[in-house]
Amino acid sequence: MDARTQNLIEECKRQEESCLYTSTTLFEWLKSMRRYRVLFVVAPIILGGIAAWPIFKRQPGYEWLTGLCALLAGITPAIYKALNLDVSLDVIAKHAHQYKILQDRFRQAWRVSVLGVQDGFIKKFQALMAGMDAARAASLTPPECFFKKARRKIMDGHYDFSIDSTSQKQ
Repeated sequence: MDARTQNLIEECKRQEESCLYTSTTLFEWLKSMRRYRVLFVVAPIILGGIAAWPIFKRQPGYEWLTGLCALLAGITPAIYKALNLDVSLDVIAKHAHQYKILQDRFRQAWRVSVLGVQDGFIKKFQALMAGMDAARAASLTPPECFFKKARRKIMDGHYDFSIDSTSQKQ
């Protein structure tokens, strides 16, 4: 194998790892954002119901509860918006999926496509890099805490395949 092919294999491995970290980070961010969305959508509904309950029961003495719940139900959506938690979940999911596909394709390129004609491997690599450029164009920037969470999961072996450990022993 010539030096150019070996360098392309190494670059495919780097890009595969980059896609693994990026997709895992985006999936962790997505899971968290889904929980926040449920919290910030359901909380005002529940608080509104609690605020209305003493009125329907015609019970005096709960004015403070009614007022507090009504206030919280009213400001919760504003807090959600102010914290910029209304980021599009579809966009995060789409890009996480895109990076996961690229991860698999880079792995397949350095493990399988390299065995074919060299020009075919080079074209495959160039096409994959065009895909990376397209994925990176969105410039999604998840908070650092999700990268750290993803890194821990990867280091703990959550994304290791058992087939890889058995093929290395042979």
